[in-house]
Amino acid sequence: MQIIHTVSELRHWSRQQRAAGKIIGLVPTLGALHAGHASLIRAAHKACDAVAVSIFVNPTQFGPNEDFSRYPRTFDADCKLAEAEGADVIFAPSVEEIYPNNATTFVEVAELSDRLDGASRPGHFRGVATVVSKLFIAAEPDRTYFGQKDAAQVAVLRRMTADLRLGVEIVVCPIIRDPDGLALSSRNIYLSAEERKQALSLSRAIRRVETLFTNGVSDTTVLIAAAEKLLQNEEKIRIDYIALVDWSTLLPVEIATPGTLLAIAAHVGATRLIDNTILH
Repeated sequence: MQIIHTVSELRHWSRQQRAAGKIIGLVPTLGALHAGHASLIRAAHKACDAVAVSIFVNPTQFGPNEDFSRYPRTFDADCKLAEAEGADVIFAPSVEEIYPNNATTFVEVAELSDRLDGASRPGHFRGVATVVSKLFIAAEPDRTYFGQKDAAQVAVLRRMTADLRLGVEIVVCPIIRDPDGLALSSRNIYLSAEERKQALSLSRAIRRVETLFTNGVSDTTVLIAAAEKLLQNEEKIRIDYIALVDWSTLLPVEIATPGTLLAIAAHVGATRLIDNTILH
């Protein structure tokens, strides 16, 4: 596995692969890789001939009071995991490489970027769209892999890719959970033992809504209230949002139907976690 640090190196590698007739997969990450990331790399390795994994803690998607400076950085372990799952290249650029000369050009998906996490974290999706577009330009992938846990991000990037005619296929892989149901996240490391137990309420709330929906309840007011009731029983949990939305627009719906996205964000102690499901 090769480790590279510049856009020119990544572009050179990509064009070599394409000249050889290979299908290129890209897995963008912030690092601090876990089994969820491993599943993305594994899926890319299975479907593509050459796989690049980016490891870059992107400063423009963090707000001024968020955890950019303390976000977990585990580069050596990340490289071992990525190589074991079939990555051919690690792209690990500096901030200056991605944002040269105090760059002032950003990509913003209007309206969609202000919904769900975008409403709670102003500017977050502008940072995500900007860095991902830069990665697409540098790597020129055929396919790129994201986890369903970041469902709102997926909606924004799908729209960006379509609007800009980027020609990249976005592949969404299932949420990976610990055996007790907690969705894997690099931020889970922040949780104390007690907070981690309370964090399980997110997945329990999701299962509660899924059960109600399966039993014929489709009024989103009722479904959201059921999730709220369960989360409000935990003293360390502060709800950010519970929403039932159309996945393509992130706009709320009044009646849930198969394909509706149930999304939850909550602070467990000082740690903000997200989780979701697509109702069936």
